Amino acid sequence: MNESFPKAYLTRQAVPAVLERLRPQCDVHINPEDCTLPREDLFREIKDTIILVSNGPDTIDAELLESAPDLKLIANFGVGYNNIDVETATRLGIPVTNTPGVLSESTADIAWGLLMNVARRIGEGDRMIRADAWPGWGPLQLLGADISGATLGLIGLGNIGKAMIPRAKGFGMKVIYWNRTRLDASDEETLGIEYMDKETVLEEADFVSLHVALVPETRHLISAKELNLMKSTAYLINTTRGPVVDEQALVSVLKENRIAGAGLDVYENEPLVDRGLLPLENVVLAPHLGSATVGRRTKMGMLVADNIEAFLQDKPLPNIVNPEAL
Repeated sequence: MNESFPKAYLTRQAVPAVLERLRPQCDVHINPEDCTLPREDLFREIKDTIILVSNGPDTIDAELLESAPDLKLIANFGVGYNNIDVETATRLGIPVTNTPGVLSESTADIAWGLLMNVARRIGEGDRMIRADAWPGWGPLQLLGADISGATLGLIGLGNIGKAMIPRAKGFGMKVIYWNRTRLDASDEETLGIEYMDKETVLEEADFVSLHVALVPETRHLISAKELNLMKSTAYLINTTRGPVVDEQALVSVLKENRIAGAGLDVYENEPLVDRGLLPLENVVLAPHLGSATVGRRTKMGMLVADNIEAFLQDKPLPNIVNPEAL
């Protein structure tokens, strides 16, 4: 600890390599508990903090920002920054940075794993064996859905959505997509995908995988209306942000078998999960594992360090999301 350096507060622990970079130039303070910091503790810590390293579960709102007169940088650990009131930060002259471009492949891996798990009922089989309830092979036991040759519908085509395409092609799938901005026809041909409006994607796809950013326009982008457009044999995969899906509406369609199943890595009110999901066998639930590999989390942390070092050296911030704050 060196109090002559600017205080940097990390709301969660970081990998050692990141701390090794920060400690020679910052007075590093870290939340000692492996959980989201209680709001009152964050208020206390932020009062004399110069650099805040926040995480997705942290709510960095106007009230908090206005209580931190010394705050000069928010370096968010994650590509999404919907947890931060960027408008208020900008008004206060506080730049906000994120960690883009390093988690596309790992998140696509999780989406693909959820798709395969729920379609082939692997989780159900695992629970059956662990409960010592497997009677042996049977011709009608845990029949799932074919993946090879099926149709994958992508809602959103950012980096993670695009990373799903080669995975689907490896299984001989047809890929259709909807995005707020359509690709050029030449790009669609190169990728081997077909554009359709959102409603048609939902109606045609055997698997619908969500890959949109969480903005006001995408909150509950998938609600009861959209879910009821899907085939009764189709599956919904969500690895983007929980509020993109109306979770209560999803519980209803799953309970009534109006769609075949869902694979979820994110939830509307994390870490709370709608209790209606828990007893359902036709949904696979993962605890927000999208970027959870040693390699990806290290790269994310290094981007955080890059942003902090640039700030300390009065250089352009490589991943600033609100340049108008400067």
